[in-house]
Amino acid sequence: MEASPALSRIGLAGLAVMGQNLALNVAEKGFPISVYNRTTSKVDETVQRAQDEGQLPLFGHYTPREFVLSIKRPRSVVILVKAGSPVDQTIAALSDHMEPGDCIIDGGNEWYENTERRIQEVSNKGLLYLGMGVSGGEEGARNGPSLMPGGSHQAYSNIQDILEKVAAQVEDGPCVTYIGEGGSGNFVKMVHNGIEYGDMQLISEAYDVLKHVGGLSNDELAEIFAEWNRGELESFLIEITSDIFRVKDDLSDGFLVDKILDKTGMKGTGKWTVQQAAELSVAAPTIAASLDCRYLSGLKEERENAAEVLKEAGLKEEVGSLAKGIVKKRLIDDVRQALYASKICSYAQGMNLLRAKSVEKGWNLNFGELARIWKGGCIIRAVFLDRIKKAYQRNPNLASLVVDPEFAREMVQRQAAWRRVVGLAISAGISTPGMCASLAYFDTYRRARLPANLVQAQRDLFGAHTYERIDRPGSFHTEWKKSAQKSNAGVGALN
Repeated sequence: MEASPALSRIGLAGLAVMGQNLALNVAEKGFPISVYNRTTSKVDETVQRAQDEGQLPLFGHYTPREFVLSIKRPRSVVILVKAGSPVDQTIAALSDHMEPGDCIIDGGNEWYENTERRIQEVSNKGLLYLGMGVSGGEEGARNGPSLMPGGSHQAYSNIQDILEKVAAQVEDGPCVTYIGEGGSGNFVKMVHNGIEYGDMQLISEAYDVLKHVGGLSNDELAEIFAEWNRGELESFLIEITSDIFRVKDDLSDGFLVDKILDKTGMKGTGKWTVQQAAELSVAAPTIAASLDCRYLSGLKEERENAAEVLKEAGLKEEVGSLAKGIVKKRLIDDVRQALYASKICSYAQGMNLLRAKSVEKGWNLNFGELARIWKGGCIIRAVFLDRIKKAYQRNPNLASLVVDPEFAREMVQRQAAWRRVVGLAISAGISTPGMCASLAYFDTYRRARLPANLVQAQRDLFGAHTYERIDRPGSFHTEWKKSAQKSNAGVGALN
């Protein structure tokens, strides 16, 4: 029998704000959508919003069966619920009513191995599965997010037309692409979030130096960030930072930013990124530094106590004396350059992590295309991503962004300013762990010879781990103690 024209093209289960907004976005693009939530009031709320926001083709359902049967075959159902067991519970409730060839799309921030497990589990029922990263927050979900779907290519093909309309649009296409097999979509979203941690940390350090060493007011900071947003740093995070500095506190005098407790929350994707980097032996020090800073920010009482104890021990603030000799205009320009160079290193680390995972899993990720879909809709969207896209188009096997000829030239041009800012911050006792980590990464990566030879000698001495030589092939082991004693005896004889 022909499917009735009243059937919806797609379904969405899980109507917290992200789910509601994504469903309304789909409906607004002209695709009839069925929605479901265990708490029925959320269904009513979403249906009401669809009416209020333009009589959109969105239809509420109150049971899993009724919801699933309202969707045209092969059915595609997006679920947007909390990661972990709620996803498994939702899959269980819906899959009972689904048929072979139907597809489930998880749009949450899920650990990639959970997605790979679910791909296997639902395939036993003949169902297809996608783990899809969604970035852009509540506003992105409503007006155009960046979408990172991975898993079944057939499942992607079934809804490609919808995703391409719903995603953010940039000059070279919609901000969505098929990422790859398995949990690749979730993994790419996880690394996107790790890069986001790094970006936010670096911006906060730029703010710290400008405010405390440069003595800049919130009004001046708002102007500086607005100006930066018209140049090479143009991005969503720089733009919102400028806006934040302009907001007055409506509960007391002054600016709201100065009244916010300096403790940063987190959901876990940054931690996963650093753990994966360690598992794959990929250096990601800028992202790791940003995570460490979030941990340290949580120790508010300990930090207040430490400030007192060290002051009593005689530690003097150096900021005041340094600030006197500062030329504001030069400091602002130096900080801009330091922020940009540090950011290149942070993105290089994220891309290298993606490459290592892609090789391990055989995902065959397209790094230029990842940079392209991050140009719009997502939290790290930035003009600079177009340059990353072009770097990978020039050389798909690029070892690191640091050695792309264009980025290399920019790093070299900015390194003097970068070193001045880090040096100044260190002298002033202001921590810039992200900028320091990026600079150390750059300085380590660009050196043809490192002091690792000494570390390897130590390992060979105490653990017989052997070493390689620079002048001949093979593995070598030395009885270091005996050789040292011989050398000492020789020295003694000479004396």
